[in-house]
This record gives sequence, structure tokens and C-alpha cells, in this order.
Amino acid sequence: MAIMGSVVDDSNRKLLFDPILEMRDNMQKQKTSGSPFHVALTATDAPYSKWQSRIMYYWYKKKKDLPGSKMGGFTRILHSGNPDNLMDEIPTIVVDSLPAGLDRGYIVLNRPWAFVQWLEKATIEEEYILMAEPDHIFVNPLPNLADGGYPAAFPFFYIKPAENENIIRKFFPEKNGPVTKVDPIGNSPVIIKKDLLEKIAPTWMNVSLRMKDDSETDKAFGWVLEMYAYAVASALHGVKHILRKDFMLQPPWDFQTGKRFILHYTYGCDYNLKGELTYGKIGEWRFDKRSYLRGPPPRNLSLPPPGVPESVVTLVKMVNEATANIPNWDTELVKGHHSIPASMTSSWKYLNMV
Repeated sequence: MAIMGSVVDDSNRKLLFDPILEMRDNMQKQKTSGSPFHVALTATDAPYSKWQSRIMYYWYKKKKDLPGSKMGGFTRILHSGNPDNLMDEIPTIVVDSLPAGLDRGYIVLNRPWAFVQWLEKATIEEEYILMAEPDHIFVNPLPNLADGGYPAAFPFFYIKPAENENIIRKFFPEKNGPVTKVDPIGNSPVIIKKDLLEKIAPTWMNVSLRMKDDSETDKAFGWVLEMYAYAVASALHGVKHILRKDFMLQPPWDFQTGKRFILHYTYGCDYNLKGELTYGKIGEWRFDKRSYLRGPPPRNLSLPPPGVPESVVTLVKMVNEATANIPNWDTELVKGHHSIPASMTSSWKYLNMV
């Protein structure tokens, strides 16, 4: 393992280091993109994360073995530090959260740290990894979209490195090349070779922390800061992604599921009874995951009114199918006692925080 001069100024808790960090140099023989990939879902033990994770895992199981799928094993990387009541339902490994206060209320900062720990400790049979999130639903069997050393990623319209060059240059100096080397992506969904992710993950973690520590960057990037950090970290390692718009759809802005693979329900869907979108205003009919922060949505949600795009109808139907078939959906499960221990002490060398 190679670590490049990482230290901390305890007076103001700023990281002082060369951001390029590597885990282990174990480059293996490249396999074709026809290889299976491991699905890695980062999650917390909050009720909001749990119910989404259960739906996501349900649809993984439904699509995994269909023709065209290259989905392999599945791991929920639980970065809350302790087992929860889904340990027996979803394959899970427990990892540590960041030191108290370090995420400054931005819980997504735990995601890269979770991947660093998981990659170091877990035995992952597949050569490739899909980084996924709880609010992803597999609408079609997902092939391996990566091409050897070129990972596949979804291009987000709001990730604009060129328009934020002054900020990007704080973390991606001119010596590294033009800002166009930074892809307009986040870390999810991404299908990437395991050995590449092992190199990128520690850099992604540290760039995330540096960005959060810089007030100008924090203000400019806000809730997508960690996405920019992954894009910058990849570019620092010279990794370019294949941009696949068909990787994902996002209702209500994408109207049809078509041949896309993942449905991402991050946006609220608000409509009047005429089937007209009322975005920014609570609709007469609505589905918004944030309506269920404290517990799961009820079974058998009402379908949208006529005229609403097919993608939104599909979303509600798929949520309803999952909740109808997942046992104990509306009841509190007995807390599980079987877990993979979070013995991650060796990984703390990447933080050097205390």
C-alpha cells in the first residue's frame, strides 16, 4: 500500500496532503466487459434508507438472472457502524462511519470512506463493481456497460466541471491537464473494474473532505459535492468514463423507461388530476420519497391520473409490486444478530484524523 504524505493540521482540522492515494498495486489481467459485476449499495440504518434498500434489493433479485444481465453478487455496505434489522434479509457488511462531526451533517461524505473500508476487507469475486444507491430500481436486466479499463457512468446535466473551472483547479491543478478530463458524473451509477476503484476510492474520500473543508467549494457544490469529488479523483488517476445516457432514467423528467436500465426516483413527482406536472408545488397526486422519511410508504399506492408519463406509472407499479411481496413491510422486524464485523481498524491510516 502506498500513501503519499498525509498529515492533518489539528488547529483547524484541515487535511494537508497530496490527494493521490493508492490502496494496493494489484493490477490483474484485464477481462472483457462481458464479465459479471458485483452490486455494491451504500446505505445507512435510517428508516428512509432501509425501505428504499429493500425495494432496490427486491428488483435486483427479479432482474439478476434474466437474459442480458451481468449482475453478480450483492452487498449492502452499511456505513452506520452497527448491525441493523435487515442483516438477514439483505447481504450486508457493516463498516465504520467517519469520526463524529467530520461529515458536518453531510452524511454522503461517508460513502467514499465506506468503499475504502469495504474494498480493503471484503472478498469480492467479480472483477467489476456497480456502485449503486438505495433509490435505484432495476427496470431492465443490466449488462456490463464498462469496457475494460474504461468504466461506464451516467452523465448528470448538473455536474459541470468546465463551468466551475476556478473551483475544480483547487483540486485538479493545471499540470494534470485540461478540465475536460473531469467527467460530468458522480460515483453512482458507475460500473468499474475493482482494481481501478481500489486506486480511486482513497483519493475520492480525501478530495471529498478537502472540498467540504473549503467554504467556497462547499457553497458552490452543495449536495453534489461528493459527486464532483469522485469525478475529480477519477481524473487525477487518468481514468475516463464511457458516458451512457441509457444507464438511467429520472422521472418526472424522463418520460419513458424504454431500454434504460435503472430508474432513479430522486425527484418528487407532483401532478394535478389532469395529469399535468406541478413541479415545485404539491400536486393533487404525488409520489415523493421524502414523504416517507420516518417509515416506509404504505402498500398499494394509488396510481397516477391519466396523462402522467409512463415512467412515473412504472415507478409506482414497481414500488407497489415490491412492497406487496416483501415480508413484514409495514411491521418492525426483530433486530438481526448476524453480521459481518466492522473490524476496519487498519483502514484508519487513510484518514490520519486523530
